[in-house]
Amino acid sequence: MTDSILSKAATMEIPINSNGDSRTAEEDSLEQDLQQVMVSGPNLNETSIVSGGYGGAAEGIIPTSSIKGPAVRFNPEYFDRRCGNAPKPDIRSKSRGITPSHSAASRIANQPGHYPAPSMHHSNSNPSMMSEEATRGVAVEKFDSMKKWSINTYKCTKQMFSERFGRGTKTVDLELEAQIDVLRETKMKYERILRLARELTNHFYNMVQTQQALGDTFADLSQKSPELQDEFGYNAETQRLLCKNGETLLGAINFFVSSINTLVNKTMEDTLMTIKMYEIARLEFDAYRADLEELSVGPRDAAAMVRMEIAQQQYQIQKDKYERLHSDVSIKLKFLEENKVKVMHKQLLLFHNAVSAYFAGNQQQLEQTLRQFNVKLKPPGSDKPSWLEEQ
Repeated sequence: MTDSILSKAATMEIPINSNGDSRTAEEDSLEQDLQQVMVSGPNLNETSIVSGGYGGAAEGIIPTSSIKGPAVRFNPEYFDRRCGNAPKPDIRSKSRGITPSHSAASRIANQPGHYPAPSMHHSNSNPSMMSEEATRGVAVEKFDSMKKWSINTYKCTKQMFSERFGRGTKTVDLELEAQIDVLRETKMKYERILRLARELTNHFYNMVQTQQALGDTFADLSQKSPELQDEFGYNAETQRLLCKNGETLLGAINFFVSSINTLVNKTMEDTLMTIKMYEIARLEFDAYRADLEELSVGPRDAAAMVRMEIAQQQYQIQKDKYERLHSDVSIKLKFLEENKVKVMHKQLLLFHNAVSAYFAGNQQQLEQTLRQFNVKLKPPGSDKPSWLEEQ
């Protein structure tokens, strides 16, 4: 009976509707027969599996007593559902292999019908999209900056060549230009004074070192030559005195060189840097002014009026920049002239008094000159490294 039922179940065609439920009487009878087989049928643990087919040799029979558990599992939910006592499962959950519970079914029933599916791709690509947007923003900013720089460079180059070939007009402040020329010439002359003063310092330093060595030699010979002890002693004392006064004069010259260096390479250089910025602003101002004049004589259509308005705004910006730097240059030139007079008056007086006192042999006047101008001398041997630094 069991074999006939299994063969019948294997060969029957079971029609399934859209909800996955059987609607024929034959399947209901088959259901009952299967349930009866599961209850009263034989246990697979007491049977055997024939590996060589039906009617095979005895050695082809494999005992199955080692198989644990029933071969067919009874599903009470399926039985109740077939009898009409349980709700039908969700086809979507069934297709995923998930058995829905009553609580899950109630939650699904209470939720709205439309659920936006989670966009995993969007969440994963969100940081990359933000980084791409940031990179794109930086690239656009650099491109705009390069574009503005190119336009400005083109206009300034065009204006510069126009001025050199006599085709363009140039904004000139004659009084300010004369002061700038005087400053450049003065700086060149002061640089020459600075260079010569440094050469004098080097030569005089070598002379002082030579005098010191000569005085030490005279003193040594005074000890070793009794017949010329007095003569060597006088010369050794004279060279030591000259060396001492030379170190004092060397301190005054070094102070003079340091002050001139500050005046030339810092104060004047700062003013010249402002002048350079002023000249660049003047060139840009003339370039945008020429551009505006060129647009003024052109056609008066809508596009030309828009370009003229933009050119007018750029012209006003360059004009304000030019006037501001013009004022800065005028103020700096005025203060530079006052500062130059004060510094050079003090330094020239120091240089004159120190040199005169040294060559006159007036040690007291030389020391008084240094105290008058607050010149502090370095102690002898301060420039030499200590014995720790030499190790």
